[in-house]
This record gives sequence, structure tokens and C-alpha cells, in this order.
Amino acid sequence: MSAIDVLIVGAGPAGSAAAIVLARAGVSVRMVDRAWFPRDKLCGDTLNPGALAILDRLGGTEGPPLRTGGIGDRVRARALPITGMTVTGPKGAVVSAEYPGSLRGAAIARRALDALLLDAAIAAGAEFVPSLSVREPLMHAHGAVVGVRARGSRDLDLRARVVVAADGRRSRLAFALRLARFARAPQRWAFGAYFVGVDRMTSRGEMHIRADGYIGIAPLPDGVVNVCVVRDRRHWRPDSADIIAAALAADPVLRDRFARATQVSPMVSLGPLAVEAHAAGCPGLLLAGDAAGFVDPMTGDGLRFALRGGELAAQAALEELASGAPAFERLAARRRRDFAGKWRMNRALRSLVASPRGVAMAASVASLWPAPVRALIGAAGDVHLARRAGRYAPPGGP
Repeated sequence: MSAIDVLIVGAGPAGSAAAIVLARAGVSVRMVDRAWFPRDKLCGDTLNPGALAILDRLGGTEGPPLRTGGIGDRVRARALPITGMTVTGPKGAVVSAEYPGSLRGAAIARRALDALLLDAAIAAGAEFVPSLSVREPLMHAHGAVVGVRARGSRDLDLRARVVVAADGRRSRLAFALRLARFARAPQRWAFGAYFVGVDRMTSRGEMHIRADGYIGIAPLPDGVVNVCVVRDRRHWRPDSADIIAAALAADPVLRDRFARATQVSPMVSLGPLAVEAHAAGCPGLLLAGDAAGFVDPMTGDGLRFALRGGELAAQAALEELASGAPAFERLAARRRRDFAGKWRMNRALRSLVASPRGVAMAASVASLWPAPVRALIGAAGDVHLARRAGRYAPPGGP
């Protein structure tokens, strides 16, 4: 294959977002992924209002951002609107909050979301090569990344002026170059499956924080419900094939709601979740999405991190193409500026969940004073970003 301007490894949300920005800027873009699309992916399946604002900014396939007919509206047409969040804790603490005004999130299976984003990237001008597994980076004698070695029906070298690694938590490129590693602590695993027939579902996403982890629940179109159980390594066994059913049956808030439910997909697992990245790339290479670090986003904003991270990597790639100078340090600074507040929030919540005493104390406070949890729900939904984007009407407004 001929050399191109930017090679993107990974065609998930981060890779597709980067490809859309780059292709619209007029550079040649090739995306590769080891999978064929559409494909299933373990995820909470929700986009918060801030993530939808990014999709609106990415716009439609005709060039400038669109208010109607763009990627955000195509996702909304396939998704179930999410109006807010419900958070529960031990000892019966329950707090629910709606997103303000007309703000909504969206619940859509990753299989459908990723296909929509990939189609938009191809329509913008990116080339896509599926079923191609990247094995290692290609290095220049001076230490810069100049492409990748990949394996499909045959082995081949792909060269590019800039490589964007958006190939997930176990990024071959980030790990090979020692830019990322699995965190020593916490060591949590996620277990996910889809159900139907769940009682008392609403238009809100749900987070059920417990002493041994948490359970995320999201309503999806056609009565399907996404269930993700997250447990610390200390609280499950490798042979626990029934960990989701056991968690639901043991939970006093959820057991009755799932008594008549049917699991309609196999359980899938993912872990360890947390990945630490000590750099946002190196000369010739930029990291995006989970390859740039995964922080176990209890606030349900993993897709916002991925989409914004793809945008930031694309911006850095354009600067590197224009100047010839590595842009990974500028990318790291922009990621800190955009994500530092949410990283702190997620770390605090992870620490809270790791402490049964802390969970019990927080639950007691929340039952008497729900305002802080409602503020947390607004922050978790990136409401301020959605307001700034303009798709917002205050109560009583148009």
C-alpha cells in the first residue's frame, strides 16, 4: 500500500472522530482495524449530553457542521433519549436528577454507533481497511515512528507521515513503545450482557454503587437493557460465569426488577480496566481514545473522552504535518486541559467505591442532602459543554 499522510490504527469512536476531522482538512487518511464492522463491543452504550455536542460539532458529510442531518442527529434517530441519571447506594439511598432544559443524552448499542461513525469517516474521504491486525511500529533510525507492520491475508508494512494509535486499552503500539501500562491498582473487571423484560425502567441511566463495586444499567431501544457489573479482582473468581446473574440476584434494589428478565446475549468481560499512559505519543505517533489511558469512567463519560480525544489527536496531527515537528507534547497539554477535572472526579469515585465505609457514609449524606449528587450528575453528563454548544433551551424556552 502507498504511503499516506495519516494512518489511524483503530476504527472505534476515537479513530473515526480523528479520521473525520483529518479527512475534512484535506489530508489523506487511512484507517485500519483488526475487526470487520459492524461488530459488538462491551460498553455502557450511553452518550452523555457533552458527547452528543461533539457529534454535532463533527457535523454532516457535506463539510461544515450541521444542525440537522449530521452525525449527532443520525445517532439520535437510532437511539433512546436519556433524560438524566439515577444513583443508588447501600442502605436505600436513592438520588435521581434530570438533565436541565432540553438537554438529553442517548443510549445506542456500540455496534450501531461505531458503524455510524465509521460510515461518516468514509464519507468524509477516509479509506478503511478492515481485518488488518497491527503487530508493531515501524521505526526510523532516529527513533521516530514512520508506520506499522500489519498482518491480514499477508504481512505488509504501512507507512505514513503521522500514525494515530486509537487501538484501545491493549494498544499494540502504546505498549510496544512503553508509553502505557496496566495500572497496578485498582484492578477492576467489567462484565456485560443484554436483557429484556426488566421492570420499572425509565428514561434515565442508572448507577448502583455498592461496597464491592458498582452496576451500571442503561435502557436501549426495543426494550433491551444494558447491564455492566464492575468488580474489584478481590470480589470475583475467574470461573464466575454467572457473575452478572449473581450480582443482580443479591442486590436488594435490583433483584425484583430482574426477576422476570431474560438475558439475551452471552456475557462478555473486560479487564483489568485501568490503563496508565505516561505520554500522549512520541515523534511520529499520537495516542487517542483508550490507548491514551483508561480511567474506569464511573461517570459514564467514556465515549465523550474517546470522541474528544480523537478530535485532539487530529488537531495535533495537522500541526505535525504542517510543521514537521512532533506534536505529542502539545497533545498531552491539551488532554490535561480538557480532561483533568473529570480524571480527578473519576479517581475520587473509584476511591470511594473501594472503601465500604466511604460508600456507606456517602449514602447516608445523599439520603439527607441530595444536592451534591445532583450536581455530580450534571458534571458527569458534561452539561456545561452541551450548553456551550448551543443545543439547549432553558425550562420554558423554545
